[in-house]
Amino acid sequence: MLDNRGSCGPVLVVDDDPVVLELVQLELADAGYATCCASSGAQASFTIARGAISAAVLDVNLPDRSGYEVCREIRRLYGPGLPIVFISGDRKEPYDRVGGLLLGADDYLVKPFEPRELEARIRALIRRERRQVSSEVYQVGDLTLDTATLRIVRGGEELQVSPIGLKLLTILMRESPRVVSRHDIEREIWGDTLPDSDTLRSHLYNLRRVVDKPYARPLLHTIHSAGYRIADLDEEAAASASSA
Repeated sequence: MLDNRGSCGPVLVVDDDPVVLELVQLELADAGYATCCASSGAQASFTIARGAISAAVLDVNLPDRSGYEVCREIRRLYGPGLPIVFISGDRKEPYDRVGGLLLGADDYLVKPFEPRELEARIRALIRRERRQVSSEVYQVGDLTLDTATLRIVRGGEELQVSPIGLKLLTILMRESPRVVSRHDIEREIWGDTLPDSDTLRSHLYNLRRVVDKPYARPLLHTIHSAGYRIADLDEEAAASASSA
């Protein structure tokens, strides 16, 4: 597996519409990013196998294969850290957005979109990925997160989450057992370019499927009108009882 953390490679843009390719390429070039373009899944595969890229913008519908397949290939080669944004012209249903996020994408835009918004989201994702993170191990109940190795383990089983899911889990475990507001989470993950209202909900849903659904005791809790937190309520109850 290639390690692309800290890479200064180009942004890969994959779309079979030459107008979209040109618009995105020009916007990214104006922002100071080198780009490499592909109009098919085969061209994209050739590009990502040749050398390092720093991010990827993938159209969902390509002439020879889906952008989802390209996303899987990027994740296999580059691991969970490389920023990936899907763009789509006709898949507006929530389950398509969730499907893209489940495959490991960091964001999802529906055409027509503002090229400047896409550039801002890519910039925020790359900036977060390159940010130096102190090496710490967080533990809540039987769930642990090693920020140095990015290894997540619950009950002795290693878990796999999306890049945004990893950032979300890091925030919640770092602040545990404190409740973190939706606003604070969105600001830390997306900066000033906030996503639409469904994006955080989709990532939380995906994270809960991995961290909680297979286990008897939930750790990720939604606090109505307040935010979210990760906490072992059984441990909290036991601690309160012993101190009473």
